[in-house]
Amino acid sequence: MSDLYRGRAHAQGGQLPGETHPEGWQPAAHPDDVPYDGAHYAAHPDDAHYAHPDDAHYAHPDEVHYAHPDDAHHYAEHEVEAAPLPSRRTSRVSKRVRKRRRSVVFFIVLVAFCAVVYFAVQTVRPMLGGFEVADYPGPGTGTVAVEVGTGATGRIVATELKSLDVVASEQAFLDALAAANGTGSLQPGTFNMKKQMKAADAVTILLAASDDKVHYAAVAQNLRIGETLEVLAKGSGIPVAQFEALSNDPAAFGLPAKAKNLEGYLAPGEYRFPIELDAKGILTQMVDATKKSLTDTGIKDPAEQYRVLTIASIIEFEGNVANYAKISGAIENRINNPNGETGGRLESDATVAYGLGKKTYNITAEEKADKTNLYNTFANPGLPVGPIGSPGIKAIEAAAHPETNPYYFWVTINLDTGETLYAATFAEHQANVAKYVAWCNANAGKCE
Repeated sequence: MSDLYRGRAHAQGGQLPGETHPEGWQPAAHPDDVPYDGAHYAAHPDDAHYAHPDDAHYAHPDEVHYAHPDDAHHYAEHEVEAAPLPSRRTSRVSKRVRKRRRSVVFFIVLVAFCAVVYFAVQTVRPMLGGFEVADYPGPGTGTVAVEVGTGATGRIVATELKSLDVVASEQAFLDALAAANGTGSLQPGTFNMKKQMKAADAVTILLAASDDKVHYAAVAQNLRIGETLEVLAKGSGIPVAQFEALSNDPAAFGLPAKAKNLEGYLAPGEYRFPIELDAKGILTQMVDATKKSLTDTGIKDPAEQYRVLTIASIIEFEGNVANYAKISGAIENRINNPNGETGGRLESDATVAYGLGKKTYNITAEEKADKTNLYNTFANPGLPVGPIGSPGIKAIEAAAHPETNPYYFWVTINLDTGETLYAATFAEHQANVAKYVAWCNANAGKCE
């Protein structure tokens, strides 16, 4: 007999053929069992499914298990009640229950999702300023200098303006810049602005400068004449040959007879030359700026200006702003004392390298002995024949007003930090040079 019907017979308290139980054993009554009275199927409301037309499952090919020989004789002999199949009513109820459960689960998931979105929005909202871009109403207060570098993008400028509190937010500036179609129109330079400006007003100031037709050129300190002329040609679009021809005629700019060209007189800085200015006008403006710096420092005689400018150009290459005044004093000690340890010689590697047409810290013994190099301050006493670059105002001031000190020697022992040591005697200087050599050995490639 199949297990299904075996289990059902036990549930009804029946005893199958061949089964025995201990003496005194009585089957437990099941609360759902109704004593069989011959009319059970018709009387029990849940079991009346046999009369339902859809429940004629005995005819279903998969349900004809009564044809099994073991089952047929069992029912004939014992009339054991078969387990009734679920009713259609029960099936419909189960489907409704499952549907309700799915609806409840879906609702819970939806509520959880909405809660996550809500809290995420509440978290992000403060960072987005309530989804509104922060902007000052303007017009702003005070004055602040804003530096826009060469090639600076709108994002870089926006960051700078925000850090200086010129605008309330980077995005406000970028939006205003895009609205003005000025993303690619920013020019380098220094602009006077206010703090807490309206972003659109800040954009107006920056773009107003770009509307002026100018030649822009950024001339760095320590550039030699050839490098400076290349920068001017690139910024103005004027052929470099025109600048070179004019530079080799220093008399046309009122320079002393000693001047070989405009070397040293082309003041470094950022320039916006009017568009109509030619090569002569551009060079004149730069030479006049240098003359003004010398005059403002108290040096008015052209010959003395040339001398101070030469020392200033050497100081630019030999040290940094913190060392300018000390180095200037040591240079004066050397060239004004022919009986000193240097014999009145300046002995500057920077001047020798300039005369050789190269930039290096390493000068050989042969190069130091070559008197034909008019910039060789090892072989020739005193100053070189002229400036070796374009000095800035700080170097000019130090050259015009050297610090009084006992030093004759100096050496920068750390090219990264500019740390410089000074000495009054050659023996002390050698000890300092050893420190420079040690630094160079520890920093390969930096002392070439």
